[in-house]
Amino acid sequence: MQIQDLPYADPGVPDARSGPRFLWWLGRNQLGGQAKALAWGLLHFASVSALPFCVGIAIQAVIDRSGRHLALAGLLLLLACVGNALGDTFLHRAAVTNWITGAARVQQLLARKAALLGSALTRRVAAGEVVAVSTGDVEKIGWFVEAVSRFTAAAVTIVLVCVALVIYQPALGLVVAVGLPVLALAVLPLLPRATRRADFQREKAGRATELASDTVAGLRVLRGIGGEELFLDRYRRASQEVRHAAVRSARMWSLISAIQVLLPGLLMITVVWYGVHLARQGRITVGELVTVYSSVMVLTYPLRHFEEIAMAYSFSRPSAQRAARVLSLERTVQVGGSRDVGLLSGDLYDPVTGLLAPEGLFTAVVCGDPDAAGRLAERLGGHAGEAVAPDDAVSELREPDAREAGVGPAAEGTASQDAAADQEDGASVLLGGVPLDAVPIGSARAAVLVQDKDPVLLSGTLRELLDVPASGAVSAEAALTAAQCDDVLAALVEGSLDAADPMDARITERGRSLSGGQRQRLALARSLITDPEVLVLDEPTSAVDSHTEARIAAGLKGLRAGRTTVVFTSSPLLLDQAERVVLVHRGEVAAVGAHRALVRSDPRYRAVVTRETESETAPRGVDDETALRGVLEEIEETA
Repeated sequence: MQIQDLPYADPGVPDARSGPRFLWWLGRNQLGGQAKALAWGLLHFASVSALPFCVGIAIQAVIDRSGRHLALAGLLLLLACVGNALGDTFLHRAAVTNWITGAARVQQLLARKAALLGSALTRRVAAGEVVAVSTGDVEKIGWFVEAVSRFTAAAVTIVLVCVALVIYQPALGLVVAVGLPVLALAVLPLLPRATRRADFQREKAGRATELASDTVAGLRVLRGIGGEELFLDRYRRASQEVRHAAVRSARMWSLISAIQVLLPGLLMITVVWYGVHLARQGRITVGELVTVYSSVMVLTYPLRHFEEIAMAYSFSRPSAQRAARVLSLERTVQVGGSRDVGLLSGDLYDPVTGLLAPEGLFTAVVCGDPDAAGRLAERLGGHAGEAVAPDDAVSELREPDAREAGVGPAAEGTASQDAAADQEDGASVLLGGVPLDAVPIGSARAAVLVQDKDPVLLSGTLRELLDVPASGAVSAEAALTAAQCDDVLAALVEGSLDAADPMDARITERGRSLSGGQRQRLALARSLITDPEVLVLDEPTSAVDSHTEARIAAGLKGLRAGRTTVVFTSSPLLLDQAERVVLVHRGEVAAVGAHRALVRSDPRYRAVVTRETESETAPRGVDDETALRGVLEEIEETA
């Protein structure tokens, strides 16, 4: 696999049972690249290790006054230099390719998992955790994948050189052969502590990243309530904790590096002292002594790769463990089957609540609990299957959030209750009598589009934002008009220096330069363009004024005429445009009818829509009925 061939057509099915198994799986899927890097690494390290032998032959040739041996030494030296240059160049290319392709494979796996789980992912894993896994952890995993082949080449070279030294000069060769393994294994007792400190630093950095993300996302609100400095102080404290953790981690790794410098120096001193002793006795020649000494000095270079692989594995193992936990998350229901159902259409029915949205009608759903409305909206889109993992994995993933919020067992109990409630949903939503969980998830999502109450706008131009998979029946102009985006387009042009056409105006990350209502309307226009068989909207007008809301309600009804539309709302303006209104109370359908009829006949519906208190929901007299008719007339005039 070459960099220009990325992305992978299929990144494969990972072994996510543990971090080491995941790393092993990555290595097995890159055998070609690892073999290429190993071959170039052997050429590079062998050429470097051959230099002392060439120098030893040259020195002995000068002592013996042998021109033939001196010429041979020069030729060998030339070959070693050429091999060193070629090996080093192509080893670097092959190793970096392994790094990038390995990291790209992990990123593709994470992206595929995020697309499969949808909003369920951030319920099981904190958003900051997902960002940390897909950025910093991916780099550490790629580092280990890249370092394996170089370490293997270095280890093989050291073994070969030790064997060659024992054959070339047994007395000194044995000293080197015994000393080098000691050098390689000397730092092993320090690795667990270094790993723990690195993990602690990474945990602190993840929390600081999440805090910074939340602060930036809510900066406008924080400034409005005067809480900007408060959150900045929190971030300063969090960054200082990261700095202290990084310093403690760096101290441990600097100690390991110091040992890797000190011990080879002691070995060289031992070799020189013993070699001089042997040379005085006439048991070795000067050339042999120079060869062995130079070999030990040169071997400190491949020996450094033992430290690197230890660092790479220490950093990548917890990163791989976190990535494996995310990749092991599954949905509670079986999705993605092979059943071929063609184009899904028909009535949308939820057997759990009894909610029915007839085909081709504009159905409005009223829930007293906004959270319950959001969960029901997700169920209607086939997103109700939450991600699940082994109990220990879920607890580990949730633990940082619980600690950061300052809660303990109570929070864990709440998390368990939430997970249990998610799994109680059971039966799948039916579209045209077909369970959404029984069809490929791509087909289900193509048939039913859910826009939640907090839609995300990605950075880019408005043209790119609206460039989404669509039926082609709804133009961008029609969608923008129905969503009442005229003032949004004007604001985008005014805020762009070089965009005369609103479609070429740039939208900042998450649309932070726009107001909440403007973001909401652009998201609605994007959903309308797709023209799905079923469109589910959760509070699509909660951030706009009443006059704009009335026009949006009329535009939505006109544009979606003949198409199934489900809107979760408590706004009388939207409810008055609906062809069918459903009241969901305590998880079940409690009433069905027209908006005006339900306001008159159902006190529970009236309490939600008009925000009445319990005392106000008492039986009404003649005056109350007259007032109610006045309210309905006012709604009609506004619409």
